[in-house]
Parts: sequence; structure tokens; C-alpha cells
Amino acid sequence: MTATVPLRLLVNGERHDISVEPRRTLADALREDCQLTGTHLGCEHGVCGACTVLLDGQPARACLIFAVQCEGVSIRTVEGLSADDENLHPVQQAFWDHHGLQCGFCTPGFLMLAAGTLEEDPERSDEELRDILSSNLCRCTGYQNILAATRAAAAQMRP
Repeated sequence: MTATVPLRLLVNGERHDISVEPRRTLADALREDCQLTGTHLGCEHGVCGACTVLLDGQPARACLIFAVQCEGVSIRTVEGLSADDENLHPVQQAFWDHHGLQCGFCTPGFLMLAAGTLEEDPERSDEELRDILSSNLCRCTGYQNILAATRAAAAQMRP
């Protein structure tokens, strides 16, 4: 049996005191220890992007990061995307309005990638958005509605 280490994570503004094996990924810790199952596991190799979360506001693949690396880091998952008043985040609303999902498996990763990207810079060009979004995989949509939704969210988020 591998020894565990105590770990304090700040996820969606809430503190989670957990105990993990040093080799446990952030994705597994979020899902199994914090009970936040919105972060999906697809490939577990950092290729598909289904596990994308925001670390200090930057999109990151939770399957490639050890949970112990995230102590002191602000972690935001899809569960923390909407506002406290339960209104949808502009990216969530745009995905709904523009049918940016089908089966939904990849959706949390795309939502977090788009939110992190647009919160940093809502003025991104179509070419930049296309390039950024191409880093996540979707087997159902053909990406056009995902791109349209992200464009619409960008327009909504501009000052």
C-alpha cells in the first residue's frame, strides 16, 4: 500500500482537505475525493481535453497533473463555472443557444477551455479561437457549433 499525503485544494472557491497518494492525478482527486464528477476522463494522456480545468485561470489537462502539484492553486471546474446566482456563464449559455454539444462527454472540457481563453482575452480572432479549440476532441459535432458558440460567448464577454 502506498502512503498518502494530506492535501488542501481550493476548488471553485471551496476548501477540500483530502488525503491522496502522491501519484494521484488532479482529475482523479477531483472526481473521487472532492466528488466533482463534471471533469471527465477520456484518454488519460492529455490528448482529448475532456478533463480540462482552470488552474489560476489558465486551461490545463487535469489528467496530466498530480493533485499534490495543485496545493495553493485556485482550481476551477465546470461545476464552478456558473455564477453564484445560478445564471449560466456566457460560455454555457452560448453552447446551449448554438447547440454546441451532442453527446456531452467533451462538453465540460470545451466549456472550461473556452471560458479560460475568453476570460483572458475575449477579443481573440476566429483563427485563434479555431486553433485553441482544436486542442480538444469531439467525435459528434464537427466543431462548427462549438466554434459558433465560442464566438457568441466572446461577443457577450467583450467590454
